[in-house]
Amino acid sequence: MGRGGAGAAAAAFTLWWLTRCAGAVWLELSTTATKCLSEEIQSNVVVMADYSILFEEHPVRPTVSAKVTSPYGDILHHAEKVSHGQFAFTTAESGIYLACFWAGTLEKGMVINLNLDWRIGIAAKDWDSIAKKEKIDGVALELVKLEATARAIHGNMLYLIVKEADMRNLSEWTQVKITWLSLLSLAVCITVSVLQVWHLKQFFRKKKLI
Repeated sequence: MGRGGAGAAAAAFTLWWLTRCAGAVWLELSTTATKCLSEEIQSNVVVMADYSILFEEHPVRPTVSAKVTSPYGDILHHAEKVSHGQFAFTTAESGIYLACFWAGTLEKGMVINLNLDWRIGIAAKDWDSIAKKEKIDGVALELVKLEATARAIHGNMLYLIVKEADMRNLSEWTQVKITWLSLLSLAVCITVSVLQVWHLKQFFRKKKLI
């Protein structure tokens, strides 16, 4: 791959990283269903989100409830029967973070739309405040953003390397256990076969068949 191809690949990867760290989604909620979104996030990463009901022509004012949990099941955010809300936290451990939403009592067949703006890491930073505080703008601000992006990508790559090593160690440990279990099963089978042959010989000798 040439220098131009490598640059294009790097740009594509950066664009992918930025788009996966921020985005708004619409959820259709009904009384009978709970919609959940999950995201695997590293530790010490800022997460921010805003959610609100997109009001349409509803006969009653709809509400929604929300709950966000950590990989270990700790509740990070919980709200009951609200029309909008927001949450922000810094991840304490790496793993799958889960955000679930469900609607309040609705008429049969009624569906509400929930807009969720989910921002992680770089996308959760208030760049306007940072620019005012550091007194930077224009190209300098973009360079700061690129530096933060590079650090985030580097951290994510290190996380993937560690995770891959953990999976490889688990795979090797499992393979060793399976090997020992197979050998143990084979030994048990051989032992049982020998005992069966010995028992049959004893039986035939008692009956004077051999």
